Amino acid sequence: MRVFVTGASGHIGSAVVPELLQAGHQVVGLARNDAAAERIAARGAEVHRGDVFDPDTYLDAAAAADGVIHLAYDHSFTDVADAAAKDLRVIQAVGERLAGTGKPFVGTGGSLMLAMRAPGELGLERQTLPAGPRVASENTMIALAESGVRSSWIRLAPLVHSDLDHHGFGPIMIGIARRKGFAAYLGDGGNRWTGLNTRDAGRLYRLALEKAPAGTRLHGVENEGYAFREIAEAYGKRLGLPTKSIGADEAAEHFGFLGGLVGLDNPMSNDFTREVVGWEPEHAGLIEDLEQDHYFVEQ
Repeated sequence: MRVFVTGASGHIGSAVVPELLQAGHQVVGLARNDAAAERIAARGAEVHRGDVFDPDTYLDAAAAADGVIHLAYDHSFTDVADAAAKDLRVIQAVGERLAGTGKPFVGTGGSLMLAMRAPGELGLERQTLPAGPRVASENTMIALAESGVRSSWIRLAPLVHSDLDHHGFGPIMIGIARRKGFAAYLGDGGNRWTGLNTRDAGRLYRLALEKAPAGTRLHGVENEGYAFREIAEAYGKRLGLPTKSIGADEAAEHFGFLGGLVGLDNPMSNDFTREVVGWEPEHAGLIEDLEQDHYFVEQ
């Protein structure tokens, strides 16, 4: 296939692009600037210059491809509602151009959204949310199946980790621990967060592109989850810092924009995902990865 990829220069793209190429696909990566173009070209993909939030700059290229993987997102966290609205417009625009073609269109979301649906309940692929920031993108993507698009949506773990991860939640929390002098968790730290190795994510996107039935939700998680306390203890130990419990009222001050998320209980199942696309996580898990050097060499 000739595959058009947004976010091809980013963290997840650093695994998706090589995975697609190794499987024999051609890849066209969207690049907004010279730095992104250089990263995409270095990964062996063709570069298309454009801005993901200006669909007119790339819709023809996306429509000409045999499939589309949408990874790009505004992760500045300065205006969550605006970021979600921009993402929705991208999905609507690309979906309209792909209508009636039967081509695959793979989108990206996060597993933490399900924790807001039913805290502590094991998250299943078939579970949905009616509305909310980024939920509209997911529901719109799934609904494209009714318009003749082989759409699928991957809910990624909040901690997508590996030596390719330089700006995700993991490096952010490690940086906070360094500055504060300790690794923190809320309450007893029993709430669960999921992880996924970046390279396992890359393979999941390829399999979704190749195999996922229209209107499929998939879970990019390596297991049901880890106690947040266990995660904090792992990176705290590696930093040589103590691990401490803090109260919910201290979360925003300690974790910043992550303060509203770190207390979420987000156990997830990947049973359906493994069955429907034949995927299994194979690379190092989160705790094993936090024992390696790559997260702890200060830049």
